[in-house]
Amino acid sequence: MISAPLFLRVLTLALIGFLPWAAHAQGKIGFVNTERVLRDAVPAQRAQKKLEADFKKRDRDLAAMAEQLKAMQDEIERRSVTLSDSQRRAKEREFAELNREFQRKQREFREDLNQRRNEQLAKVVDQANRVIRSIAEQEELDVVIQDAVYANPRIDITDKVIKALEDK
Repeated sequence: MISAPLFLRVLTLALIGFLPWAAHAQGKIGFVNTERVLRDAVPAQRAQKKLEADFKKRDRDLAAMAEQLKAMQDEIERRSVTLSDSQRRAKEREFAELNREFQRKQREFREDLNQRRNEQLAKVVDQANRVIRSIAEQEELDVVIQDAVYANPRIDITDKVIKALEDK
């Protein structure tokens, strides 16, 4: 079985060997920086703002809960000498329960946020792919590469994609 890094190296070498042949065969290549599209395109920015708005209340609630935990911990440490053993254990138990609740809510928040972010990004990627296909057809490109280690700016169509997405 071929390891993933070895497979990627072989694939990269195959592509490196293919690209000069494709260029020599007068093929037209385009390049898109997906990271820039997902950061700078209007639909991506709208999706990010919507996520922030949708999760703002839960984020504030978690921050308030973290402050409450910090205050409880400080009180337990400050009063540990004056509390009886049973009072201290009761306070520590209350702190542990609140901490478990906080951890659970924080985990659910991250899971929900990641799921929604992935859904929103999938929509943006879908739109971007349609725009890329359209630009490729208009400019008669044979291949469009997304995310490369290096691409000559003359074949970079990222700005065109971002501009086209403004109208979406």
